[in-house]
Amino acid sequence: MRLPRWTAAALVLVATVAQLLLATFARDLPQFAGKAFGARLVSYPVLMLLVPLLWRVRHRRGDRAPRPVPRPVPWAGFTLVMLPFLVDVSGNTLNLYDTVVWWDDALHFLNWCLLTLGLGLVLDVAAVRPRWARAVAVVGGGALLALLWEVGEWWTFIRHGTEIATAYEDTLGDMALGTTGSAIALVLLVLRAGRGRPVRARP
Repeated sequence: MRLPRWTAAALVLVATVAQLLLATFARDLPQFAGKAFGARLVSYPVLMLLVPLLWRVRHRRGDRAPRPVPRPVPWAGFTLVMLPFLVDVSGNTLNLYDTVVWWDDALHFLNWCLLTLGLGLVLDVAAVRPRWARAVAVVGGGALLALLWEVGEWWTFIRHGTEIATAYEDTLGDMALGTTGSAIALVLLVLRAGRGRPVRARP
């Protein structure tokens, strides 16, 4: 029996919300203390569903326009966009942030690679012309998202937490790693486009 194409995205969402509920109501566990899981319980599901919702709204408006070949729903892209939230919460659940020195740095690289790769698939970046605009969209967009993420981290728990003394250096490193992950995502998107069928260029 073949599963629906949205199964992977749904499983990622459910697994993330389940761990967020655990972290919110099990505040006595040290790996969840002082990390704003009450705010994450609201913000993470909203952010995970934001891209699919915007994609649906955009394509519902364009349903009346004639198209030679309708685009299928990019469920793989949606799943990749959602995965960083699951990976982040799972790292907290397993207490990896406090027990593995390199975990936080590795996650900023990996999660931004997954996030921008997913966004690139959803936005069909491989079809963008001129080619240099792909780099602006993927790497520039990834750098902007990394900045917004660091601002959110600072606002929610760093400014009143115990990490304020090292926040500046950590923020610079996280942004650099996130941008590097976005650059790798760009390479993967270009390689994927090169192996596929020719795509119709769009501005």
